[in-house]
Amino acid sequence: MTTLAPTIYNRTFPRISETVRDITLILLGSWLVALFAQIEIPLPFSPVPITGQTFAVLLVGALLGSKRGAAAMLAYIAQGAAGLPFFAGGASGLGILTGATAGYLAGFIVAAYVVGLLAERGMERSFKTSIVPFLVGTVIIYAFGVTWLSIVLGSFSKALELGLLPFLAGDAIKLIAAATALPAAWKLVR
Repeated sequence: MTTLAPTIYNRTFPRISETVRDITLILLGSWLVALFAQIEIPLPFSPVPITGQTFAVLLVGALLGSKRGAAAMLAYIAQGAAGLPFFAGGASGLGILTGATAGYLAGFIVAAYVVGLLAERGMERSFKTSIVPFLVGTVIIYAFGVTWLSIVLGSFSKALELGLLPFLAGDAIKLIAAATALPAAWKLVR
């Protein structure tokens, strides 16, 4: 009987601890995005506010990798849809998932996955190389966001005018900030 205990322990608990670690990292990633969503500057001419979300999405994707990064974004959206004040400016509820910013939220999932995938291939190792996955992630967020916004507004040119152009300079800063913050964030995750 005593010979089975170490075998069961070695086979069961490492999996449990890995699972607990993964769930913890996924939840922490979702909460980081929720925290940065509270940094909001409404633009009176646009249904899309300036937020810190894209910074957090890029960082979470690079830190957690493709699967956990995407899972963190799904957890973020699920928690906000369930009523937690996680979306931009403390908004919540299912209505956000059909509103003007729904495309950006969908883009977060794909962007975190792709940034994580590129990070898993070593593209987040330095400031210079991390710019590439972060730029790709930002383009993905815009592609989803502007496409959905054009459906909501009924005009692609209006969606570009209100959902892309006002955000380019700020997102360039967020992209550089994410690349700069990455080494410190790696130390926290490890």
